[in-house]
Amino acid sequence: MAAIITEKFRTHNAKQFREDFSESASSTYIFIGRSFDWSDENAPPSPANSIGEEIDAYSDMIALKKVANTDVSHGLVRRNYDSTGATSYDEYQHNISTSNTAVASGATNLFDSRFYVITDEYHVYKCIRTGRDSSGAVVASTVKPTGTSPTTLVSTSDTDAAAGRGYIWKYMYTVSASETIKFVTNDFIPVKTIGAQTEVDGNSPIGTAASDDGTSQWDVENQAVDGAVYHIEITAGGSGYNDGDYTGVAILGDGQNGECTVTVSSNVVSHVTVTTNGSGYKRASIDIDGITGIGSGTNAVANVIISPIYGHGSNPIEELGGNYIVVNSRLEFNEGSGDFPTDNDFRRIGLIQDPFGKGTTTVSTSDSLTAYHQITVSGTGNISVDDTIMNSNSNGSGVAVSRVVSVDSTNNIVSHTPVANSGGQYVDFANSDTIYVGGVQVATTGGSAVSTTHPEVERFTGKIMYIENRGRVTRAADQIEDIKLIIEM
Repeated sequence: MAAIITEKFRTHNAKQFREDFSESASSTYIFIGRSFDWSDENAPPSPANSIGEEIDAYSDMIALKKVANTDVSHGLVRRNYDSTGATSYDEYQHNISTSNTAVASGATNLFDSRFYVITDEYHVYKCIRTGRDSSGAVVASTVKPTGTSPTTLVSTSDTDAAAGRGYIWKYMYTVSASETIKFVTNDFIPVKTIGAQTEVDGNSPIGTAASDDGTSQWDVENQAVDGAVYHIEITAGGSGYNDGDYTGVAILGDGQNGECTVTVSSNVVSHVTVTTNGSGYKRASIDIDGITGIGSGTNAVANVIISPIYGHGSNPIEELGGNYIVVNSRLEFNEGSGDFPTDNDFRRIGLIQDPFGKGTTTVSTSDSLTAYHQITVSGTGNISVDDTIMNSNSNGSGVAVSRVVSVDSTNNIVSHTPVANSGGQYVDFANSDTIYVGGVQVATTGGSAVSTTHPEVERFTGKIMYIENRGRVTRAADQIEDIKLIIEM
């Protein structure tokens, strides 16, 4: 049995995942963890898709920050327009497959092809027609598309392209300055659907028309024409036709009002230019052999390119394949009233959904949470971050063992994450303990040393959705980390 998971299924999953961030009943946090070295610091291990990996992520978790709906965007693979003029681009086609590959890249599906670009002005364009030379061969694009008209296509006369056969581009949207800062990476760009058409699933809210936000993208979406025809590809030129331009040729099918001009050169149909786009086409063709005066030629084949449902530009997320999610979070100094220590580093980043508040079965809604424990000690002069502290001079069953993640020498507070002792137990420190490092006593705790407010999250609750192991990220009191996670559905 032959089957396929469609791009719309992946995009739907991405939409559902993104929607979770706006639901009041759901809380998703980005977390940092693992302050200590990997076995090879130059090659962090790939996370395993296993329960053990999740337990490790919980165990060395340091702090969590809630992700707001505005910190999440659909994403696309970044395809920069090549200003050197050395790259050819695929034209949008509704029927790319293993037997009808993309014209420039040879991709076997639309979303793997080079059919859209982002320019240095952060305008995004879809390629409607690839430029070709007089022999019909694909040429590189040497003229960058410009302009933000919601209706007028951008035609360029590229080097070596035959007259009337240069690239044609459709302006889609512009990535704003704020979106650039939050969501643009070297490999991905954000994409959204505003929802100007009621039939299209917009983002504010999902499934209903949004309000005009004053952007050019709104105008593009709003003025998209369902079933308009913009390009007709000649897949076989045939032979024996009379040279000339044949105008007013009807586009046949289930739509209306589409017309084109068929050009014959050297008795071969060389190309077709759409002159009236029409609307409503889901099936379409042209009758070349039936054109009055074209002669008795044979075997010319035309492929009328069908627009996406609701038209080009109506739904950028689905049209361009926005099945990636970009999550952005900024860790600013020691935010959260000191929840994020600045005197240590981290090597693990992840997403966790619906963790409980400490000692409860209630999903936390706090803006930030600590995952470490705290004790107040008699002095911190002999305690450093990443030290292993114990309440005995030797490891064993019943012994509290922890790894230090932060040291507040002013207030003699040690933040730490529990480690399983040699008996496999997680044991917390108690009031009036003696603290050892490497078998040497370094401090003592008082009668109320153990913090009752930290950690703020109930460990091993919530669903870890994403884990990324990285090289060391060193924090500092005057530093901001801008974290971007890319999730493919």
